[in-house]
Amino acid sequence: MRRRSIGACGSLLLGALLVQSCASPPAAPPAAAETAALTPVLSVKELMEHIVDPIADWIFDAAVVDISDKGTVETMPLTDDDWLRVERGALILAESANLLKMPRTMVPPGDKSLKQGSGGPELTPAEIEAKIKKDPALWNQHADGLRDVALDSLKVIKARDAKALFDVGDKLDKACESCHLEYWYPGDKKAVLEDQRKTVTYDKPKK
Repeated sequence: MRRRSIGACGSLLLGALLVQSCASPPAAPPAAAETAALTPVLSVKELMEHIVDPIADWIFDAAVVDISDKGTVETMPLTDDDWLRVERGALILAESANLLKMPRTMVPPGDKSLKQGSGGPELTPAEIEAKIKKDPALWNQHADGLRDVALDSLKVIKARDAKALFDVGDKLDKACESCHLEYWYPGDKKAVLEDQRKTVTYDKPKK
């Protein structure tokens, strides 16, 4: 009799829990304030100087051809560690696009290193911020351009295609420069594009 009573109580308790589980609404997602509580530490200028620019050099400097009076010297990734450095650079750059999309100041408080007066080829930090706020979609588009080039470069890195790194570096340079010409020094756009057309590229002779 006792065992039967315990079993009946257990069945009733299980049934009650099931009913309560079915009747209870699903757990509410975290409040918007909790998910959006992201506090940028760096300004855009600092983000570029300390993360984007030096990390991009991990890709730019991976494949280099130096032509001088002494001859032609090629630098290519040779070891697994060499390729790992390039891969890490691509991944960090891809993730940096998300950091660029986070609203943040252009320069740290009190920074006077950029041009402060309006007029001329360069925009002031205030002018850049105003331009971004006016059309944030365009700013995000440039950030996505950096991310896309970085992710595309992973295919080259996975294939260990050293020669293709030259093309990767060129695409990365154009992604960066297109953003700079839009927000940093738009007054120089004509001269920069003209210089790009005159730039001599190097193709390794086929054997």
